[in-house]
Amino acid sequence: MKRFVLASLVALAAAMTFTAANAADISRRHAMPTKAPMYAAPYNWTGLYVGINGGGGWGNSDLSAATGTSSTRTSGGLAGGTLGYNWQMGQAVLGLEGDVDWSGIRGSTSAVPCTTSCETRNDWLATARGRVGYAFDRFMPYVTGGAAFGNVKFAPAGFAGNSETRTGWTLGGGLETHIAGPWTAKVEYLYADLGKTNCAAGACAVATSTDFTTNIVRGGINYHF
Repeated sequence: MKRFVLASLVALAAAMTFTAANAADISRRHAMPTKAPMYAAPYNWTGLYVGINGGGGWGNSDLSAATGTSSTRTSGGLAGGTLGYNWQMGQAVLGLEGDVDWSGIRGSTSAVPCTTSCETRNDWLATARGRVGYAFDRFMPYVTGGAAFGNVKFAPAGFAGNSETRTGWTLGGGLETHIAGPWTAKVEYLYADLGKTNCAAGACAVATSTDFTTNIVRGGINYHF
């Protein structure tokens, strides 16, 4: 009897072992396959783009005449359009960019050499710049510099004043990032210097020279083709 019970226990244990192994094998064979993660190709910055930009500027306009010198603080908004092209080589990105903005940067003073009040203003500002960036996939910090163009108007109250289109220089940097699809966004800082403009005595009470420099902070949205 003992032999029979012992034999039955051994047979039962073997059967259970076989069943468990078979179930594990079936489970492995019928397990759902693991889906591989989707591959996202690195963003490529090469190509033509157009965009819009807007921001503000602040700076100084230094006045100089035989009767004395003074400085005018200027500030105001800017808004306009952008056109550019990038070439990406490895992680380096080289580009050319141009923009034309309406400008409301202006300031006034009543200090010498002004007899009443003098206003310095800039109505439009444009730049033609090179850009050098480094692509961290969808993020690209960059430095930029080139030529700046714009009008500088200086007018004492009651006089015609003088307005000239000036050519100067600009230098700055920024960060551009890919948003979605063909769209990128950027924020940048530029320092622009349009040099000096001169106003004759008949138009400005006394012969006066004024310069125009400004700091610009602006954002932009670009569409890449």
